Amino acid sequence: MAFTNEQMERYSRHIILQEVGVKGQKKLMNGKVLIIGAGGLGAPAAMYLAAAGVGTIGIVDADEVDLSNLQRQIIHGTADVGKAKVKSAKETMNAMNPDVTVNTYREFVTSENIMDLIKDYDFIIDGTDNFPAKFLINDACVMAKKPFSHAGIIRFKGQLMTYVPGEGPCYRCVFKNPPPKDAVPTCKQAGVIGAMGGVIGSLQAMEAIKYLIGVGDLLTGKLLTFDALKMEFHTIKLPDNHKTCAICGDHPTIHKLIDYEQVECDGK
Repeated sequence: MAFTNEQMERYSRHIILQEVGVKGQKKLMNGKVLIIGAGGLGAPAAMYLAAAGVGTIGIVDADEVDLSNLQRQIIHGTADVGKAKVKSAKETMNAMNPDVTVNTYREFVTSENIMDLIKDYDFIIDGTDNFPAKFLINDACVMAKKPFSHAGIIRFKGQLMTYVPGEGPCYRCVFKNPPPKDAVPTCKQAGVIGAMGGVIGSLQAMEAIKYLIGVGDLLTGKLLTFDALKMEFHTIKLPDNHKTCAICGDHPTIHKLIDYEQVECDGK
């Protein structure tokens, strides 16, 4: 695949990087990333992946743009209120980079459709805002042997980790099961500072880019936390107990995907 003159100029700051170069940029252009959730996390992740030239990006979201989304979901604008989020996201991404193929899926992820959604993608980004969806994405990715980035944000705090098959614990290794209903406040109840989505969502995009290129250290076996009020990042080494995990362990007890009860949250 030869680059056009326009592509050479567009990706010139990547190409001059020793860790990327022409070879790495071609890997990005051949890469396929699925983003589940076009909200606070998915918005910046999608924009940076499109800008980076990732060749195929899928966006999954069933919702429409709401005015309260615009404080943090920077892929949407005021004129997009009432529009399907996946449509708004695709328009913004292709306006930025027409080279990128954006596949849209206006639907909720469920145990019935998730395996079909993730099957053709190299890396999955979990930009969802509720525990049932996060456990479903984790379990599906483990079963399908798909790497993915988990993240969560609330108030002034955020966290993320990356799962790669065979290289450390999954989300369920760390958090076991969803918390009881109403045990943890939703983003709608607790609030979230808008820029937190930009910080953590951009880091998810960086994990996807590093995975596609094959450079650097991923957040496998580690949980990265960020406290914006203290302006502190911490990297926590996760316990090496994945062999006993109910989904990714040596003797798994979960053999089919589970649709846990959804808790509404408008904070993604």
